[in-house]
Amino acid sequence: MADRKSNKNAVVKNVDMTEEMQIDAIDCANQALQKYNVEKDIAAHIKKEFDRKYDPTWHCVVGRNFGSYVTHETKNFIYFYIGQVAILLFKSG
Repeated sequence: MADRKSNKNAVVKNVDMTEEMQIDAIDCANQALQKYNVEKDIAAHIKKEFDRKYDPTWHCVVGRNFGSYVTHETKNFIYFYIGQVAILLFKSG
């Protein structure tokens, strides 16, 4: 049940991903936000973890103000906020 609890601080804006992967993405992002202060390092942590767990090639964008337009593989996309920080995670390639 701890997974559900950590899910509560995230606001999912757009998703094409299984529930299990969504929980993993949010948990991974929370860990990265606790461990790193630089957005690039947060993104790298999430990307590397998803490459390891769900096979390459994942892409991750982290920030407070950005636009995006991406193509992703089916069932491999999530865009969510934790606090003021937006996280875009998707698989392509």
